[in-house]
Amino acid sequence: MMPPVGAHAVDTGTGRVGVVMGHEGPYVQLRPYGGGREWDAEPQAVRRATTAERLSAATAYTNARSRGEVP
Repeated sequence: MMPPVGAHAVDTGTGRVGVVMGHEGPYVQLRPYGGGREWDAEPQAVRRATTAERLSAATAYTNARSRGEVP
């Protein structure tokens, strides 16, 4: 089952965690946790993120922000 818009998901093709922004054509559009440029993922490569994966993405974003790497 495809994660709905707004859900946290993992692109298993890249290992990246993102938020589902939409479904365009044959792709799922994901945006990185904390914002940034969206990317298209193959639907069969997208699954819901686990709690641990969501926390890891949030921690990585917070650490990058504290180092001044993201606005």
